[in-house]
Amino acid sequence: MTATPTGAAETWFSEQHARSGSSFGLRVNARLHSEQTPFQTIEIYDTTDWGKLMVIDGCTMVSTRDNFLYHEMMSHPVLFTHARAKRVVIIGGGDCGTLREVLKHEEVEQAIQVEIDERVTRLAEQYFPELCASNDDPRAQLLFIDGIKYMAEQEPESIDVIIVDSTDPVGPAEGLFNTAFYASCLRALRPSGILVQQSESPLVHLDLIKAMRTSMRMAHFQSVKTLLFPQPLYPTGWWSCTMARKNADLSDFRERGAAQRQFDTRYYSVETHRAALALPPFVREALGE
Repeated sequence: MTATPTGAAETWFSEQHARSGSSFGLRVNARLHSEQTPFQTIEIYDTTDWGKLMVIDGCTMVSTRDNFLYHEMMSHPVLFTHARAKRVVIIGGGDCGTLREVLKHEEVEQAIQVEIDERVTRLAEQYFPELCASNDDPRAQLLFIDGIKYMAEQEPESIDVIIVDSTDPVGPAEGLFNTAFYASCLRALRPSGILVQQSESPLVHLDLIKAMRTSMRMAHFQSVKTLLFPQPLYPTGWWSCTMARKNADLSDFRERGAAQRQFDTRYYSVETHRAALALPPFVREALGE
């Protein structure tokens, strides 16, 4: 999990992922920053081909080159599935890339980002300023508090969409992957409101995805869907997010609205949205669909 010299001229950052028996590495020019916050260790690297790289507790989090895949797929599918999301809450998302994508939607009147570690955002502002381009939007509110406690204290039926843009289910994020948290989200969502949460790799974490979906249903979400998309930076290079809807199904999305969107995307489109919903047979079988 450390930057390792491989010769006189090259240094690589490598993340070894024991569960999948795999490793992902990026060639780096230098480590630009390292600090231990009250919550985690954050490092910033300058890479030769992937721009800046943020690493948290030894795990790759965001790079300049491929972050658009994750941020677009965590934002646009859920917002084009909801009829008209006016109030959006992002739990986590400290690099602010998801916030930027959410605020591309004109119907969003308020987007609240709840990140427990303020240093993630401050370092993103310094090293990934393009991700923080909407931080000063009057519709944006940045809170640096515990997202689990925040959701438990929300007024019933006060939120349209909740996006859980968290790290892996260990450490500060562990409490975001259980029935109690999902029940808080359900209570806070308006009728037909939607929760979406990053749900790890379908090649390695099908047991986690299945457990998440079971817990969402136990919290009385009516419909659950998992979407798949590429993410080279993360273990196996293939990632997912899981949507859960209150009192409504997730059988379709606003295809016309997505096709006529008034903003640019690099990965998201009507076609990639449809493709993300098309689970391969081994995933359908594992998830009981």
